[in-house]
Amino acid sequence: MKVNVEVDCTPQEARQFFGLPDVQPMQNAVMEKLQQQLTSNIEKVAPEALMQSWFDPKIAERFQDMFVTMAGLGGTRSSDKKSGDKK
Repeated sequence: MKVNVEVDCTPQEARQFFGLPDVQPMQNAVMEKLQQQLTSNIEKVAPEALMQSWFDPKIAERFQDMFVTMAGLGGTRSSDKKSGDKK
């Protein structure tokens, strides 16, 4: 035996029928907060903001320090090692 039951109702009516809570206010609050965060992040990746961060006057100095450290040249000087050995 095969029985088909078709119920035509809205999601809100189905939640009320089964006694489920109405989560619409919470969903609205979460979506509003998410929209605010996305909007603020979009401003950070605007072309003008990217250009300013890429061409920061101190960026060349930071790259130089990074490469010196990576190359192992940022360690102590040989004259510092010699004076440390005498102590």
